This record gives sequence, structure tokens and C-alpha cells, in this order.
Amino acid sequence: MTLLKNTIVVAVLLLASIISVNAQDKKPNIVVIYVDDLGYGDLSCYGATEVQTPNVDKLANGGIRFTDGHCSAATCTPSRFSLLTGTYAFRKNASVLPGDAPMLITPDMPTLPGMLQQNGYKTAVIGKWHLGLGDGDVNWNDKITPGPLEIGFDYSYLIPATGDRVPCVLVENHHVVGLDKEDPIEVSYKAKIGNDPTGIENYDMLRYGADNEHAKTIVNGVSRIGYMSGGNAARWRDETVPYQMLQKARAFIDENKEEPFFMYFAFHDIHVPRLPDHRFEGSTNMGPRGDAIVQMDWITGELINHLEKLGIDENTLIFFSSDNGPVLDDGYVDDAYERLGKHKPAGPFRGGKYSAYEAGTRVPTIMYWPAEIKPGVSDALVNQIDLYASLAGLIGHQLGDDEAPDSFDFSQAFTGQSDQGREIMLEEAYAFSLRMGNYKYIHPSNSTAVKWIDYVKNIQSGVSKSPQLYDLSKDKGEHRNIAESNKKIVKQMQAELSKILESEKTR
Repeated sequence: MTLLKNTIVVAVLLLASIISVNAQDKKPNIVVIYVDDLGYGDLSCYGATEVQTPNVDKLANGGIRFTDGHCSAATCTPSRFSLLTGTYAFRKNASVLPGDAPMLITPDMPTLPGMLQQNGYKTAVIGKWHLGLGDGDVNWNDKITPGPLEIGFDYSYLIPATGDRVPCVLVENHHVVGLDKEDPIEVSYKAKIGNDPTGIENYDMLRYGADNEHAKTIVNGVSRIGYMSGGNAARWRDETVPYQMLQKARAFIDENKEEPFFMYFAFHDIHVPRLPDHRFEGSTNMGPRGDAIVQMDWITGELINHLEKLGIDENTLIFFSSDNGPVLDDGYVDDAYERLGKHKPAGPFRGGKYSAYEAGTRVPTIMYWPAEIKPGVSDALVNQIDLYASLAGLIGHQLGDDEAPDSFDFSQAFTGQSDQGREIMLEEAYAFSLRMGNYKYIHPSNSTAVKWIDYVKNIQSGVSKSPQLYDLSKDKGEHRNIAESNKKIVKQMQAELSKILESEKTR
């Protein structure tokens, strides 16, 4: 009897050991939560006092909060391209795309979702896309391809471009959701089509005003960039889109909770037009922009809660960040400036969206993985472009020669096991910048075409005909240009920049 008991005990211990090993060997679920136009100072975990973000704070307090985390570019399409391909956007001449642009990432390009798919992951993109669809003139009434499913995603549910651009419909996999074939969609960015009211002609119909660029077809009481006719049954209502995205995200997680999954959850918040649901109106004193931050935080909390409810949160790696720095006036009159109060969207940094200064790419960056990451704060210089190689390193994938050419494996830094990040880092904007340690170099440009950044967006562009050099350890706000007195450092950084720009890859 004693021998039998001992045998049972040994068997139980052996089984527990096997289960433990299997649990440790199981690949983590990966969720990228990508916010739009969220600045370094827009979260309470990064010092904001006029808005509270308890759910994102939970990620920051339970994971690694980076103080020097960056997107790759100061505008959305380039950052998204680099995140998903591990490639600098300038190599593809990637810039902010119109709403009817063809696919920027072609099916022959290696991608982050494709790499994970090859390694047994189920993959999904849910939210704002803005990387183009189709291969030319898209027929929105038929099968839309190529799209995310052709570059490594198993499922997609998208805003095709942005909320301020037509077509104002959602696309699930290859088709517009809820389309009535008897009311076909037409889209034009060149001339007015159809009889829909526009902001230019029907200002009295608008919920709030817009500049001329955003004053075309009116959808849901808001004028947009470009003209659209038809597709009335499929047109979105801005206030419900976040809930629809959340519902699709929960469903994808439910269907794939037994196997490793990758979900790229790309918020439209806090991009314009800012139309948070009525439940969030008045959440802050900052108007729609502040309330949209609270809505974003609530949706983030619901995603976390769902992972916890299913008991899979411990082995789910969550990467939270933004596609570029903040902007207040981006085409609509929504009192973002007038109601800003003491809030500092860029924190202590200069510039914002579109800008070569630090606030253009230095954004909230958080890595959360309860099973593996110990809470902390890291000053390591990290960039979203390195997520591709770092995740490959975490799951044991060897990168091919043509794969993620500008992405490096900083998995040790991303998981808080090392404080060593990049030594040299490119920042893409309307002028190229380079970080080398605490030094920030902005390459001179003769362009006068970017004056709209300063005068229309009220953001300092950082574009200058002269070289700029800043020591961020002493001058976070980039106010004292020390290039003239540090010509040797300037020359060294110019050489490093040229090396990146002239090479086909940096890895």
C-alpha cells in the first residue's frame, strides 16, 4: 500500500513537472494595442493630471514603462508600415496615404503577422488600417484584394484609411460590411460625385466646423476628406465604431484562446474627427480630445478584462504604444486648443505629430507580460521597428536575409532584462533625425513646403536649412542648438545617417 502511495505521489509530481515545462514552453499570445495621435504626456502614468487613464496605468504599473520609446516616424502610415515590416518607411517612399490608395505592403514582402503565422499563430488586425487596399482602382462593391489577408493576417476588420477620409465604411476580410448592392459605393478624391451634401456647401448641417481639406462629403454630421456617394446602409456611426472593434476583438480571442494568437488592435482614437460615445462626454474638461482618451482607456481595460476572464492574461504579451506624437488642431473645430488647460500632450518635449523634434516620435511605450516581466521603468532607447526582430527572438524564429532589414532583436530590453537599447536610431519626419545616445541631430532641409506644419497645425516642424544638434540629457525641450560648437559630433552623426540612407538595410 505504501509503495502504491509513493508511486502515485511520484506520478503526480512527474505530471506536474511536465505541465510546468509545457506551460513555460508555450508561446505567448501577443497583442499590439496601437493608439492614434497619442502624445507622451497624454496618459496619467506619464504624468498627465487633467485626464486619468487607470487601465493603461495598470499595464504600466504591471509591466515595463519606457521613458525613451519611439515610433519610427512622425506620421501614421510610415509608422504602421515600419511596425509591420521591420523596414524604414523611406525605403518604400511611404507617406500619409489617401483613402483610395493601393496596398503599400505587397504580398511578396515579409511581415510581422506573416512571420508569426508561419510559427503557428492565428493572426488578426482590428481597427484603423491606412496602409492601402487593392492594387489600383478599388471597387468597393466587390471583393477587395489584396488586403491584410494576403500579407499574413487570418482575419481583418478595418477602417480602410482614417475616420476623416472616405469611404466611411468598415471592411471585414475582403468585403464592405452591410453593403446594399442596390446602392453601390463610389469614391473620388479629385472631383465631387453624387448628390451627398458637403461641408463646403452645407456648413449648417455640420456638428462642428472643418477646414477646406476636411469639408467634402458629410457622413454622420461630419464632413470628410474626399467625396463619396452610395453605400448608405454600410456607412459607420463614429460613436459605435470602438464598440464594434471591441466586439470583434473579443470574438477573435474567444475563437483562438487555446492556441497562440497575435492581434494587432489599432485604435482610431484619438485621431480626428473626435466623436467619443455619449457615455464619455464630459469625462474631462478638455472636450472631445480628452474624452476620446478616456474612451480609449476604457476599451483597453475591456480587452484586459476579457483576457483575465478567460485566464490567459498571464501568458499574453501586450505591447501598448502610439503611431506618432500629439496634434490638437488637425482639421476640425473641436475646441482642443481652447479647452487644453494645464494639460501637456507632448509632456516635456518639443514638437508633435509631423515634427522632426522629439515629440514627433517619442510616445508612450509599455510592455506587459505578467508571466515573464517584472514591473519597472526603463530608460532604454527602443523603437517599434524593432518589435519584429524582438518577437522573432522571443519565439525562436531565425530571420531571413530579406526579412525585417532594419529591425534588431532587443527582446532583452523590451522585457526589462536589460537596460541596453539602441545606440543609434533614425527618426523619420519631414526632415531626417538621428539619435546617438542622448544626442539628437536633425539633418538640414531646404524644403519650404512644410510651413503648414508651423502655421496651420501650430506645431514646430523642426525643419531648418542649418544642422541642428541637441543634448537631450541637458535640454529635453531641444531649445539650445549646439551644432556650431560640436562640429565633430555633427560630422559623425551625419556619416551615420548617410550610412543608413544609402544602404539597402541596416541589420
